[in-house]
Amino acid sequence: MRAVIDTNVLLSGLLWHGAPHALLERVRAGTLILISSPMLLSEMEEVIGRAKFDAVFTRSSTSREHVLAGLRQLVKVIEPPPLAVPVCRDPDDDAVLALALASRAEIIISGDDDLLALKLFQDIPIVAPVKALQLIAK
Repeated sequence: MRAVIDTNVLLSGLLWHGAPHALLERVRAGTLILISSPMLLSEMEEVIGRAKFDAVFTRSSTSREHVLAGLRQLVKVIEPPPLAVPVCRDPDDDAVLALALASRAEIIISGDDDLLALKLFQDIPIVAPVKALQLIAK
């Protein structure tokens, strides 16, 4: 199954346990193909670089660079064209939708309320991590 996983879910999966982490384990096992874009990877680099995550990296035996390098090994990177017409009020959310469309993703996984409110985009379900795990298990 090809999936676009929003930055907020990816960050949770990389730094903590729970459903987002379980999704990344599916990617590592090869049962889920993770699609990303240069823009989303750049966003991840910016977010993970924030000072509020310093304590997480201080407590762990890893670095931001190591986490980002590991992520880059897991993703298939595609540069999608922008959507013809904006869909979301946040342009970053439109970038997620454009990526899903261009990559022929079968699912969009997000914790973003604006994306989740859409429920579906061009026949691609938009679901939270727990629901995504249920769909992948089928």
